[in-house]
Amino acid sequence: MTLSAKPLWLVGFRPFFILACAAGALLPMLWALVFSGVLPAPAGRFSPVQWHAHEMFFGFGWAVLGGFLLTATKNWVQVRGYHGAALVGLALAWCVERIGMAWGGGWPTALFWASNLVFLGSIVVMLLVTLLRYRHQDSFADNYFFLLVLPAFLAAKLLLLSDAHFAAGASMSLGLFRMAFLVMLERTLTQFMKGVFQVDILRRPRLDLAIKLSAACLVFQAWIPPALALAVLVILAALLLYRFAWWRPDLGFRRLELAVMYLGYLAIVAQLLLEVLALVGLRGWTGSLPMHVFTFGAMGLIIPAMLVRISLGHTGRKVVFDRGDRLVIRIMLLAFLVRIVLPQVFPAAYPHWIHLAALAWTAAFAILGFRLIPRLLAPRVDGREH
Repeated sequence: MTLSAKPLWLVGFRPFFILACAAGALLPMLWALVFSGVLPAPAGRFSPVQWHAHEMFFGFGWAVLGGFLLTATKNWVQVRGYHGAALVGLALAWCVERIGMAWGGGWPTALFWASNLVFLGSIVVMLLVTLLRYRHQDSFADNYFFLLVLPAFLAAKLLLLSDAHFAAGASMSLGLFRMAFLVMLERTLTQFMKGVFQVDILRRPRLDLAIKLSAACLVFQAWIPPALALAVLVILAALLLYRFAWWRPDLGFRRLELAVMYLGYLAIVAQLLLEVLALVGLRGWTGSLPMHVFTFGAMGLIIPAMLVRISLGHTGRKVVFDRGDRLVIRIMLLAFLVRIVLPQVFPAAYPHWIHLAALAWTAAFAILGFRLIPRLLAPRVDGREH
C-alpha cells in the first residue's frame, strides 16, 4: 500500500485529530506541573507563561484548526484536498515545533525559528492556495475572511513569542481563534439543528456579516483605542446574544452534544463582556479569567464534540454520540467548573484548581484519543476512499 493510500494520510483531519488528542492530554498537565514547580520550565527561549500560551493556541489549537480546515476547505471548493506526503510533512513539522519549543533553547537561532515557523507557514500557504485557486467554485462567498485571518496567525505567533509584545500576541491569538469559532458555529450549527430537529435557525446575511466584521476588528484590540474597543466589544456581544435568542436554544439544550456548542457560543459572549468589565476598571476576579473563559468555555467545550462528530461522519459512520462520547463532554464541563468557577469562590486553593482542571483535560482527551484513534487509522466503513 502506498503512503497516499494509507487511511491515516487520506485526509487532513485524521493525523491532526490524533495530534490534537495527544496535545490535549499532555500539554495542560505538563503546564500544571510546571506551574506548581514539580517540573522545571521547558528549556526553551521563552518564559513558562509564553510556552503555555503558545502551546495551547499553536500546538493544541492549531492541531484542531489545521485538521478541521484541511478537511473543510477541500469540501468547500470540491477538490481532492491534501493527502499522502503533504500531510506527513505537515505532521512532522508540527512535532518538530513541539520539540523546539520544549528543548530548543540552545539551538542556533536560524534553526529554532525554522522549526517554529515551518508548520504554520506551510499549512497557511496550503490553505490559501486551495481557497484562491478554486475560488470560483467555493461554496461560501465569505471565505475571503480566511484570506485575512490565516496569515494573521503568523503575526500573532511572533508577537506571542516576543517578551515586549506578549500581551498583544495573546490578545490577537484569542481574537483569531474567536473569529474562526464564530465562522464555524455559524456554518455548522445551522446544519446540526436542521439535521436533528428539522428546524432552520436564524441566518441573516447582514447580521452574520456585522458579527464577522466586529470580530475581525477585535483581532487588533491591543492597538485599538480603549473607547473604540469598548464599543466594538459591546456591539459584538449584543449581536451574538440577539442571534442566540433566535437560534432555538430551547431545542439545542435538549441534546448534550448540541448543548456544549451553545454553551461554547455563550462562553464567547461571556469573554467579551469580561473584556468590557476589564476596560472600565472592574477587575474583581482571580487569575486570567477572560482568557480562560474562552479557552475552557469555547475551545474546551466545542472541540471534543466537533472531533467526535467529524471523525464519525467523515469515516462513514452515523453521527450518534454514545455513552463514552457523552462522558468526555461531561468531563470537560467539569473542567470548566473547576478552572473558571471554583477559583472565584475559593481563590486560596487556586493552584489546586489548576491541577484538577488539567487532570480533567488529560482524562477527557485520553479517553477521546482511545476512542477516536482506531477509527482514524482504519478505512471508511462505507467503502469510500476518503
